[in-house]
Amino acid sequence: MNRGISYTSAFYTLLKRDIQIAIRHRGDIFNPLLFFILVVTLFPLGIGPEPQVLSRVAPGIIWVAALLASMLSLERLFKADYNDGSLEQMLLSPQPLSLMVLAKVFAHWILTGVPLILVAPLLAVLLHLDQNSYVALVATLAIGTPVLSLLGAIGVALTVGLRKGGVLLSLLILPLYIPVLIFATSAIDAATFGLSYTGHLAFIGAMLAGSLILAPIAIGASLRVSTN
Repeated sequence: MNRGISYTSAFYTLLKRDIQIAIRHRGDIFNPLLFFILVVTLFPLGIGPEPQVLSRVAPGIIWVAALLASMLSLERLFKADYNDGSLEQMLLSPQPLSLMVLAKVFAHWILTGVPLILVAPLLAVLLHLDQNSYVALVATLAIGTPVLSLLGAIGVALTVGLRKGGVLLSLLILPLYIPVLIFATSAIDAATFGLSYTGHLAFIGAMLAGSLILAPIAIGASLRVSTN
């Protein structure tokens, strides 16, 4: 019982620490959100203001923008800890490394994924997204964005020791993001035509469950390799 309490305390301590650091550096929170808003709002200027055209491409626009915004904020996930030595202390901690990295990924999702979920329905109005698709949009983002954070963290862990690992990071994680993108946009399209999209959500949910189980282990192993 005491060990369980200790694990829980360590998880929330690290989660609270990362959130407090991000609040002190507010650009870490607002930059991905502003990038998301700018990308979505620029599309009507580029492809025209026709509602039918915008409505058709809206799911892809929103999800691609969310994917890129998530990638934009990933590099800072372990970089600051690596530079100041906190990451090495985490690796030497008696607490399970998978639990510690899960806390950091959860903090990343709270700071990046949750704002995207809250803003996306407002931007969907700009893109004339079908009214039947709003629930599907929010549901796919709520289930899919944690997968983006978990899978992205694997790539960050592999490149944390590199000075310029941004391009390599993109090459590593973009292929992992493609299934989430496909099922999420397909679910929103199905909702637009009044079809059931529970199967699409189930696939994304399965990816989330698998990521929650396997990604922390892969992140921890990648960090040990990168820091040795």
